[in-house]
Amino acid sequence: MAEKKIVLTSEGLKNLEDELLELKVNRRKEIAEKIKEARAQGDLSENAEYDAAKEEQAEVEARIANIEKMLRNAEVISDTKIDKNKINIGSKLKLLDIEFNEKLNYTIVGSTEADPANGKISNESPLGIALINHTKNDIIEVNAPDGIIKYKVLEIL
Repeated sequence: MAEKKIVLTSEGLKNLEDELLELKVNRRKEIAEKIKEARAQGDLSENAEYDAAKEEQAEVEARIANIEKMLRNAEVISDTKIDKNKINIGSKLKLLDIEFNEKLNYTIVGSTEADPANGKISNESPLGIALINHTKNDIIEVNAPDGIIKYKVLEIL
């Protein structure tokens, strides 16, 4: 069965590649040193530092495997191919929250890059789904737990 494609922006791809390099080059070395130091302390059966270092090693190796799998299945959305006339993955937007008359800046990204606190909205989130394929000046309605929230698309950058 084919793996699910992971949608990434070019920035998201670079961030994953940087994280992978950091884990492989620096974190592995740090953990190996921790394990070496813990072994030097003697009896491993009651050595909390050794157990903690081995657990950390397992977490890092799992993250490395996960990133490598994501990169193998990545579909990168090229910045040059983003349609500035309609919203899609990679689009940067200015929205107006109609109820609160508040301007918001968002970027539509794949789910692995989503970071709502920093304005990166997943294309699979309720807001992301509602925004896809809309154009400037469209009014978008999003079902939220508190009711329907209305946004106006001010700009697609």
